[in-house]
Amino acid sequence: MSDHHKFGTHLPRSGRESLLFVLVISLISVNIIPVVISGLTIGFTLDMWLGVLRVLPLLWIVVVAVVMLTRKPAMWLTGLVVRKGDSFRAHIFADTLCSVLLISIILTVVGAWIGTWSFATDPVVHFFENWPRNFMIAFVIEALLAQPVARLVMRGHHRRVDRRGGGTVRTA
Repeated sequence: MSDHHKFGTHLPRSGRESLLFVLVISLISVNIIPVVISGLTIGFTLDMWLGVLRVLPLLWIVVVAVVMLTRKPAMWLTGLVVRKGDSFRAHIFADTLCSVLLISIILTVVGAWIGTWSFATDPVVHFFENWPRNFMIAFVIEALLAQPVARLVMRGHHRRVDRRGGGTVRTA
């Protein structure tokens, strides 16, 4: 059985829904990924967690900006991997992989700068040591938690909208 109906029920149909989708994903991600990365870098302590909490508002804004900045390149990369007839899961997996790849490249450096409140060269010098770990942490959180929760939110929203008769299903 085809799962192409999920493109219209599990993903945003409008700009406003896209904003909600990004909001859900980014809030989950920004509250988990930096804590795990920082904890693995400097140790899981109360001071580390409080330090992450202090930078979360700025980090969240930067994350949303980086997501928007990398969206079109990620879509282009995804288009190199999947085709129109491929399954919904294949599209989601490829899109998540390509998006996290680009976002993690930028945030491995910029996130460290925000976390330390300094423009040191250390994140650049140690990029190839830190990025693979950061990428995997972000990919696992995105693929297994943030994206599924956001798709569940979209599905529930679309059920309510469609029940009222106000929704249109977008096809792939």
